[in-house]
Amino acid sequence: MSSLLVDDIGELVTNDGGGEGGPLGIRRDAALLVEEGRVAWIGPARDAPPADRRLDAGGAAVLPGFVDSHAHLVFAGDRAAEFAARMAGQPYTGGGIRTTVGATRAATDDELRATVRRLRGEALRQGTTTMEIKSGYGLTVADEARSLAIAAEVSDETTFLGAHVVPAEYADRPDDYVGLVCGPMLAAAAPHARWIDVFCERGAFDVDHARAILACGQAVGLGVRLHANQLGPGPGVQLGVELGAASVDHCTHLTDADVDALASTRVDGGHTTTVATLLPGAEFSTRSPYPDARRLLDAGVTVALATDCNPGSSYTSSMPFCVALAVREMRMTPAEAVWAATAGGARALRRDDVGVIRPGARADLMVLDAPSHLHLAYRPGVPLIRQVLRNGVPQ
Repeated sequence: MSSLLVDDIGELVTNDGGGEGGPLGIRRDAALLVEEGRVAWIGPARDAPPADRRLDAGGAAVLPGFVDSHAHLVFAGDRAAEFAARMAGQPYTGGGIRTTVGATRAATDDELRATVRRLRGEALRQGTTTMEIKSGYGLTVADEARSLAIAAEVSDETTFLGAHVVPAEYADRPDDYVGLVCGPMLAAAAPHARWIDVFCERGAFDVDHARAILACGQAVGLGVRLHANQLGPGPGVQLGVELGAASVDHCTHLTDADVDALASTRVDGGHTTTVATLLPGAEFSTRSPYPDARRLLDAGVTVALATDCNPGSSYTSSMPFCVALAVREMRMTPAEAVWAATAGGARALRRDDVGVIRPGARADLMVLDAPSHLHLAYRPGVPLIRQVLRNGVPQ
């Protein structure tokens, strides 16, 4: 594979410490060399080594690709009418998930595949180079397995979410459904998944069912993720910490004990092993209170940002939009939001090869049509991603 030099970088965000911008590790007037899909060298533009090809950044900012660690792309249909009802004052309860379940079960593999590829393409054009994809809209053995197989065609980060809600046919037999999830459904889904997740929330799964399902997933080698504390206070965050979850997601309604529990997973004064992944697109789309990111950050909790892309409560694939919301609504600084959307997402996936620009890391990069990372929040809604490289290949 030929080498590629990216030079005339006005602002290089490395997320590797040092330089300016604290954790962003900003370098000025920089260049980087890509070889075999990896970053091979970083340094001043004047010291750039020769390469087979050149990409001139034109003085713009270059950042790691976004890492979206929470998305639901395998579905059919939409819930635009539900969105309109919420905007007219109807509260969000999560009950609309079953509407999408019915449409997804009725869809063909090719129809589901087309939706996944369309949304993954949208995200890539907006700078997302790594994207986690969940199942959870099939809720039968066959539909969950095929959902994950389709997701795995476009992502290595796939999550089994058979415990999204209890489907209608098991409404009066939730224990039987948990048995199905832990038995035949898990067996069919696990070969296509890296993670297991549960929606631990009122109207979905209680803490005992969630613990049992996650333990079964751990027993077959899946990592733990958890939807928790979105609709109100609850035991989900504490359960996630108890089980060593890589990430607890939503974290909208937290007690002091929840924050302390997340902070207690901090290792050697560094980052917490259980990440709080915040999904501001969901609050935007449901007119709900936003999570208090400032409270988490001040407690030393590692925070990630993700889209929660799904047809009901957050139908956006735009990480730049989520960065802007985090800065405007959740009291994050622009630097904190950019870090959370890149390196924070990587930590939520327990990855050290993405979300960062350093020698040996994957050459997943984006060139902004702007001089600084600040513009991602400063110019909301503007298509600022000029160029995306994934594994060193222009997209």
